[in-house]
Amino acid sequence: MTRARKTAAILAVTLTAGLALAGMVHAQQKTMSIGTGGTGGVYYPLGGAVANVLSKNLPNVQATAEVTGGSVDNLKLIASGQSEMAFTMADAALDALQGQDKFKSGKVPLQALLVVYPNRMHVVTVEGNGIEKMSDLKGKRVSTGSPGSATEVMAFRVIEAAGLDKDKDLKRERLGVAESVNAVKDRKIDAFFWVGGIPTAAVTDLAATPGMKLKLIDHSDTAEKMNAKYGKLYTAGKIKAGSYPGLDKDNAITEVWNLIVTGNKMSNDDAYAIVKTLVEKKADIVAVHKEALSFSLDNQVQERSPIPFHPGALKYFKEKGIGG
Repeated sequence: MTRARKTAAILAVTLTAGLALAGMVHAQQKTMSIGTGGTGGVYYPLGGAVANVLSKNLPNVQATAEVTGGSVDNLKLIASGQSEMAFTMADAALDALQGQDKFKSGKVPLQALLVVYPNRMHVVTVEGNGIEKMSDLKGKRVSTGSPGSATEVMAFRVIEAAGLDKDKDLKRERLGVAESVNAVKDRKIDAFFWVGGIPTAAVTDLAATPGMKLKLIDHSDTAEKMNAKYGKLYTAGKIKAGSYPGLDKDNAITEVWNLIVTGNKMSNDDAYAIVKTLVEKKADIVAVHKEALSFSLDNQVQERSPIPFHPGALKYFKEKGIGG
């Protein structure tokens, strides 16, 4: 064999070995899909920040945030194994765990990783639509949220607790928050329901629209009736004046906690590492959205999650002196 051929053969073997090694490294990499929500809400930017923090700090983990319809879609993605983690509202998660309402086709085995922040129900309209209180929604064109969202689940419960019939009393649309805002601007709907963090980008956009004044409708009196029927999931709360442009007084609302959940396949080591990273790198997530301030150990109590915590999460909480 000539020297040139020998060199070529050595290079070929080296290249093959290198590719094989690269394949091994690639095989060890874990991809994690995180179900979030629509682009106009809070789940999506927060989910993107969570994915970045996990990908940056956990070796061989590549996490990605997926745009979805919201909690209900996310829980179905967990059930089918298409997502490893998901943001969800506590009420939708409990329905999934128990196989109720939108999950009558089967229970979803869920474990909570982290209680994240309270989701605030917004009942949104603008001045000039003749809506001052919940009963004024009767006969109006109202969006109750996209079909795969927990906004729709909670909106139906708020409407029922307010003494209205979602089908007979409303001209109902099923739009996500960004689409709802556009429909209000175009005068195609009069009001919409949205449950999300503060501020929600799409609501800020509506509040900042020239010629329109944002109006949020009080409905905190519905929390007690909802809890009587669905279990202690809801609390009365406030969207504080100044949270959105032109919001000049507090809005009395209902709230429900958000969770990050997984199915029944995540290892204890992975769950421990994910929870530890999200709590200890919280500042990186807060830089994207301030609702991440609630990613705190103080909130990791079972009273805020109807879903049992993952053993890996409990291990981390115990190390930090928090009882799950």
